[in-house]
Amino acid sequence: MYIIKKIEILHKKIIFLKKTNKRIGLVPTMGNLHNGHVKLILLAKKYADIIIVSIFINPMQFNNLSDLKNYPQTFRQDCAILKEKNVDIVFFPHIDQIYPNGIKNQTFVEVPKLSKILEGQARPGHFKGVTTIIAKLFNFIQPDFAFFGEKDYQQLLIIKILVKELNYMIKIISLPIIRLKNGLALSSRNNNLNSQENKIAPYLYKIIRETCEKIAKEESHVRKKIIDTSKNLLIQKGFSIDVFNIYDSKTLKNPSKKIKKVVLLASVWLGKTRLIDNKKFSLIN
Repeated sequence: MYIIKKIEILHKKIIFLKKTNKRIGLVPTMGNLHNGHVKLILLAKKYADIIIVSIFINPMQFNNLSDLKNYPQTFRQDCAILKEKNVDIVFFPHIDQIYPNGIKNQTFVEVPKLSKILEGQARPGHFKGVTTIIAKLFNFIQPDFAFFGEKDYQQLLIIKILVKELNYMIKIISLPIIRLKNGLALSSRNNNLNSQENKIAPYLYKIIRETCEKIAKEESHVRKKIIDTSKNLLIQKGFSIDVFNIYDSKTLKNPSKKIKKVVLLASVWLGKTRLIDNKKFSLIN
């Protein structure tokens, strides 16, 4: 397994791999790897000959400085996992490699409209940071495939638009949410939950699932009441809510009467930890 820290060395390696007609798969991460990342790597192996995992804690996508400072850095443990899974290359750049002139002077990439709503409204500038680093990684690595989890549903849609509108010849492959047995979606942020919060956190998906089951069977005028009841349940359990609602699964607009494929998006706080989750489903009525 190669650990590459400099862009020029990565560039030479990519040129060599392209000459050998190897299919390259990219799994972008910020480190602190968990089983969800492992599943992404295993999925990547079904598509690509060479697996590259990037590890970069991207300051541009953090709108909260303390959140950035507290983000866990576990590079040695991450490398042990990646080596065990036979990853070919780990790209682990220093910030100066990515933003040589500083973040404030950095040219950025932004997907309009979709980056400003929901998660983008709650975390201003977050998606601009995501799309900028993803565009840079795509330019550096020129992958044939890139792999993302579906837990960050809005992010996944934004990246698909980025690829389409900037004409990247990259196929985006997504992996359904990986959960613990209690239903909690795997996330690096789960490490910030204390013992009491760990007991409460699984209620998020339980309430999401029950809400979707109820909404699917009801007429549109009843849905708001179901969602409001679910929000109250979450608040009673100790969550505070940024987002909890259903949206058109393709546009994230409020679903019209003709729309059947929807997604329930949830962004909540439990103590000092922000949890996001979602569930796609079809409306019957």
